[in-house]
Amino acid sequence: MKIAVIGIGQLGSDILKVLEESYSVVPLTHSEIEVSEYTSCGILEDINPDVVVNTAAYHKTDECEDNPEKTFSVNAIGARNVALVCEKIGAVNIYISTDYVFDGEKGEPYTESDMPNPINVYGVSKYAGEIFTKNISGKFYILRVSSLYGKAGARGKGGNFVETMIQKAKEGVELKVVDDIVMSPTYTKDVAEAIKEILRKNLEYGIYHITNDGYCSWYEFARTIFDLAGIDANLKPITSSEYPTKAKRPKNSSLNIGKIKKSGVEMRHWKDALGSYLKEKGHI
Repeated sequence: MKIAVIGIGQLGSDILKVLEESYSVVPLTHSEIEVSEYTSCGILEDINPDVVVNTAAYHKTDECEDNPEKTFSVNAIGARNVALVCEKIGAVNIYISTDYVFDGEKGEPYTESDMPNPINVYGVSKYAGEIFTKNISGKFYILRVSSLYGKAGARGKGGNFVETMIQKAKEGVELKVVDDIVMSPTYTKDVAEAIKEILRKNLEYGIYHITNDGYCSWYEFARTIFDLAGIDANLKPITSSEYPTKAKRPKNSSLNIGKIKKSGVEMRHWKDALGSYLKEKGHI
């Protein structure tokens, strides 16, 4: 099986490493494919893969509010372009989406059958990408992920939340982290392993939530990072109203992963995944 992976950033780099163990994988960086331009997506026809994994995204959430055209060109039109080519060549289309398609008002983890209602430009653009994907591609997986961290760090974001917290704590900076926004922190390596299992098991096409098990607030996540790494940090909880951002964030965008677990794909608890990440990075 030949697989094309679009976007070799924080998530894409782990997908590449994991899938290379079993399949022929063609990485496509931003310099090789611009998903917002249909003609650029023609490279997929040349490669003619069996599966395309599309991780390309403009995901600087606050910047997206000021750049809706750019956001939609990548996250929505880009998804449409990839879907059109996948359908043309008969490839399976794996579109990476987000917990931000939900408004966070449910008060408990969202299932795949819950109706999206995004509250920021980024979330709306990704939901539009989902709609294009499922309405154009006959063979598709829409995988919603959440609050990712990985060894490669996020392109353009300067690393990830875990590394930022550790660095600032070691510098002695007072850290104020919101304690009233809840999510499912997820190690990119575990998402990559789940994709490998989805393909191996040839799961039914559709939407799946792929996160580490459980959920927490950003403050609890930070507290656990320091506890596991043995760092004495000056950490204080604050409310989201004390840390206003340009883009509205869902209050609780945690995702229910019951569907993927019933399909036989296990996802570790977020604390176990975090512990593994910290060990692999040499923080423990």
